[in-house]
Amino acid sequence: MNEGLMKNGSFWMPSQASTFAPGIDVLYDFIFWLSVVLFVGIFVVTAYFIIKYRRKTDDQLAVAQIIHNDALELTWTLIPLGLVMLLFVWGFNSYLGMTVPPSDAMDIKVTSKKWNWQFDYPEKKITTFGDLTVPVDTPIRLVMSSQDVIHSFFVPNLRIKQDSMPNRYTTVWFQATKVGRFQIFCAEYCGDAHSDMLGNLIVLSKKDYEKWLDNGGPSTAGMSLTDLGQRVYQTQCSACHSIDNSPKTGPTFKGLYGKLTQTSAGAVKADENYLRESIVDPMAKIVTGYPAGMITFAGILKDREIDGVIEYIKTLK
Repeated sequence: MNEGLMKNGSFWMPSQASTFAPGIDVLYDFIFWLSVVLFVGIFVVTAYFIIKYRRKTDDQLAVAQIIHNDALELTWTLIPLGLVMLLFVWGFNSYLGMTVPPSDAMDIKVTSKKWNWQFDYPEKKITTFGDLTVPVDTPIRLVMSSQDVIHSFFVPNLRIKQDSMPNRYTTVWFQATKVGRFQIFCAEYCGDAHSDMLGNLIVLSKKDYEKWLDNGGPSTAGMSLTDLGQRVYQTQCSACHSIDNSPKTGPTFKGLYGKLTQTSAGAVKADENYLRESIVDPMAKIVTGYPAGMITFAGILKDREIDGVIEYIKTLK
């Protein structure tokens, strides 16, 4: 289960799971309570002056005007200046800590596309979808890019958020401090399935992470084709294709297998060959009434994963 955003956290923030999360929360709390104190203080002083210096009779006139006070003007200038400089230095140090990774940080390539996350581990040639797996107490640098529009990688428990953009690389780093599973969001509106662009950050002990790498990443050994297909659907297909006839960007998978489907190439029976072709070459036969927006999964999904998706679709009658 994901570490709940409300579980083990404070009134304002989810639980802390990175090295710089405590410092960010302290800065946030300082700014918040400083704002509360200033608001209450200004309100009380304003109310006091309104009451003390209110007009007591209809014909009362002002008898004196204060036009200059050096001490007062220096006070209301220097105190805010000091607070602003304090917040600037404090915030800038936090910013540097969040943007300059250690030299020994582990690099992981993140590719975003509508509407899922792809994670590549270059050293081990492992690719995962939806789930980012990392070892605890290890600096991780994410090198991110997008295949279509601007997305934003956001993990509230880690207090990190960074845009992922097409045609350029952006980076963000973190060091997880606790083992667990944490929610990944896309924090930049990227289309009609934006809210479904979710993922999981899985933090393992260093021993378990090495075992995970040695096994070649997420294990599918012993998993039936149908179960494997359901897992691929949840990470790759659910944003665009429903399994209950509800409308989405692409046609529903419910009742699709064996159905006579109208496409740009004419009427086609949705058998195994058609389903496989739609996965690896989605532009070949576009279903009538739907946009030509699906990406190819050739080279992304393994043959067994494609077989699993087809078997899973067969069960959705």
